[in-house]
Amino acid sequence: MTKRKKTTEKPGKRFNENNLKEQILNLLNGNVSKAYSVRQLTKRLQIRGKQHKDQMLELLFEMEEKNEVSVIRNKFKSTRKPHLFTGTVDFVNPRTAFIISDGFTKDPKVKIDDLKYALNGDTVEFILLNKPGRNPRARVERIIKRKRNTFVGRIEMSSTYAFVIADNKRMHYDIFVKNNDTQGASHNDKVIVEITEWPGWDKNPEGKVIRILGKAGENDAEIHSIMAEFGLPWDFPEKVESEARKIPENIPATEIRKRKDYRKTSTFTIDPVDAKDFDDALSFKKLKNGHLEVGVHIADVTHYVKQGDILDREAFERATSIYLVDRTVPMLPERLSNGLCSLRPDEDKLTFSAVFELDENAGIVKEWFGRTIIHSNRRFTYEEAQSVIENREGDFKEEIIILNDLARKLRKERFAKGAINFETTEVKFNLDDRGKPLGIIPKVRKDAHKMIEEFMLLANKRVANFVYHLEKSRDKFPFVYRIHDNPDPEKLNTFSVFARKFGHQLHIHENGVSTSLNRLMDEIEGKPEQNVLETLAIRTMAKAKYTTEAKGHFGLAFDHYSHFTSPIRRYPDVMVHRLLQHYLLKGKPINRDEYEEKCEHASEMEKRAADAERASIKYKQVEFMQNAEDKDYDGIVSGVTEWGIYVEIVETKCEGMVKIADLIDDFYEYDEKNFCVVGVRNKRTITLGDNVKVKVKDTDIDRRTIDLLFV
Repeated sequence: MTKRKKTTEKPGKRFNENNLKEQILNLLNGNVSKAYSVRQLTKRLQIRGKQHKDQMLELLFEMEEKNEVSVIRNKFKSTRKPHLFTGTVDFVNPRTAFIISDGFTKDPKVKIDDLKYALNGDTVEFILLNKPGRNPRARVERIIKRKRNTFVGRIEMSSTYAFVIADNKRMHYDIFVKNNDTQGASHNDKVIVEITEWPGWDKNPEGKVIRILGKAGENDAEIHSIMAEFGLPWDFPEKVESEARKIPENIPATEIRKRKDYRKTSTFTIDPVDAKDFDDALSFKKLKNGHLEVGVHIADVTHYVKQGDILDREAFERATSIYLVDRTVPMLPERLSNGLCSLRPDEDKLTFSAVFELDENAGIVKEWFGRTIIHSNRRFTYEEAQSVIENREGDFKEEIIILNDLARKLRKERFAKGAINFETTEVKFNLDDRGKPLGIIPKVRKDAHKMIEEFMLLANKRVANFVYHLEKSRDKFPFVYRIHDNPDPEKLNTFSVFARKFGHQLHIHENGVSTSLNRLMDEIEGKPEQNVLETLAIRTMAKAKYTTEAKGHFGLAFDHYSHFTSPIRRYPDVMVHRLLQHYLLKGKPINRDEYEEKCEHASEMEKRAADAERASIKYKQVEFMQNAEDKDYDGIVSGVTEWGIYVEIVETKCEGMVKIADLIDDFYEYDEKNFCVVGVRNKRTITLGDNVKVKVKDTDIDRRTIDLLFV
């Protein structure tokens, strides 16, 4: 007797025709960018058995006829249009980018295949490939706006074509250039190349050379590369220079009569030894009542630069002067910045002033703001003024010693109210005639620097307070403020963990953050970890910016703060002068929205300037380490990432990176939560703040990088 063969087919999911359609739509509409084959659908919906599969297929075709689903190459897809989002591309490495977009708790990740040749900083439309959650993934659908279409780089020539390797670390494609589009560039020249075509998938963008900057490695070529990379102007348009030349040098008597005359009051400037523009001066006078009169006199740029004229439009576009290692990119033409507006000694100069009557404890008894004329008696360098303070001898010794004493009291009061005492280490370079760095010199801030700083802070604060309190209804008097929000609690907590690695405690209380930070800054002064911890502390802070919103400044512990003291080099100060004078003359309130747009532009240009200045410093640091002595250096781990460990060399303040691939004693894994790497076998941990010894493996001038090895 033959036994009946048992079926091996599993019973599968119970087939329910009533809800199958709903299940299909839920799956397809929840993944609108995907198309599914019948096999994929049956697997995802757990449909088993030939009969049930046939029924599902019949249902799918019925849904297609009703336009509830679409069929593409035998795959079924939702007919619902995907929701489009807008964002900015953050191209972090050659394989992966993120899109920064409002409304997401975590930036959506994009594979390079899904970027559609979007580059870092481009504005794009994108769709989500999965449900929004902890790890959103996206695909670029359209590039709305390119941030840039030109790049700076080094050209590599062959017999039939060339490639430009971009300096910008966020440009992950080499740019193909045909031989007839090189403009005569030679191998290893620095050039500016314009992208002309994106040929298609898996091919490099094509471009043409539009400017040759010089031979790679030469100072002018490299500095011009940085200027081109950040879109900095080489010079002023001739129309702007011509307008500046037309301004008469003589000050009319009618203008002098409109102003308070301080020409007979002791007045002097204190600036760096290599300064060419002097936009602030101090005056000092003892009053009969025993009080002291201190005048903070600022170059009256707005007398010469009228709102809306060609000089003003150019200054607005530039928004700030930029200080590269070997040159300045000024906001105003030299005739104004170094001539008419510069408060040079032994010359009558037009100024806008904040004048304070102070008691012996630096308390403000009276204050006055308005237009003035001064005559500077002496130009001091910081070193000369410091010598007077230390030796109590020299020109204007009584004035400088008393002013320094007042400044110390102002500073003490500021810290008592919660100001943060950040003393970051800045560096300057000793350059030879060709711009080659012979040495790196840390800038040291002494009493003379702090004295000038305190009186500039006082003027900036009191000008902001004056306008803020003009009327109880603040909305009637929009103004340009400099604001600084409170630090993010999560970042502060992370920073406190790092500080403990050095044996320092940071007590984070609701009202004691500034006190605790100041105590920490005092503890680390002069110690090897000072620069690392100060840098990290600053990173925990919010970014200061310009706005018409009357908010406070956390770092300075001021309720209201503005920028009034540097109109030669900062356009927001020009706006502040105009608005202050307008309100002093009982002018009507200005358009807030118009000035808010100007503030946003100024903040963006300020960031551009800071990035360009850092790039020029990094270039000189790389160049210096390229020729530095071949030896072991003490260093401090200043950053840890999944691809490498950043180390700051103590002796030169230069930062380089030890690549994870160069750690050959073990396989190291990145611990993102604790910002460290850990050896899989030996469990060696390398974390922020570790003291290490390194040597230079390689330097790359083009990318401005220093590769290090642990000794």
